[in-house]
Amino acid sequence: MTDPVRSVLAHAPDLMVVRFAFAAGDRGALHSHPHVQSTYVQSGRYRFTIDGQPSEVGPGDAFIIPSGAEHGCLCLEEGVLIDSFTPRRDDFL
Repeated sequence: MTDPVRSVLAHAPDLMVVRFAFAAGDRGALHSHPHVQSTYVQSGRYRFTIDGQPSEVGPGDAFIIPSGAEHGCLCLEEGVLIDSFTPRRDDFL
């Protein structure tokens, strides 16, 4: 198990788009942040937990994670997530 590989694709003060490449078994640890996050599943399968509610997502799925919501995921099948954050996550620069 490794950490997903993060690549910032584009950013401005009000918006950031980030690609995360996951291997099967990789985890996005439970965390929260003040940013609103939109996640699009480009490929792979993931088990997400958002504020204690689990769900499984796959290619073509998209969802919003509200500001302050505790969330994380487990990658079930290798793939890529595309996340957008508003405002920009300066900690990713």
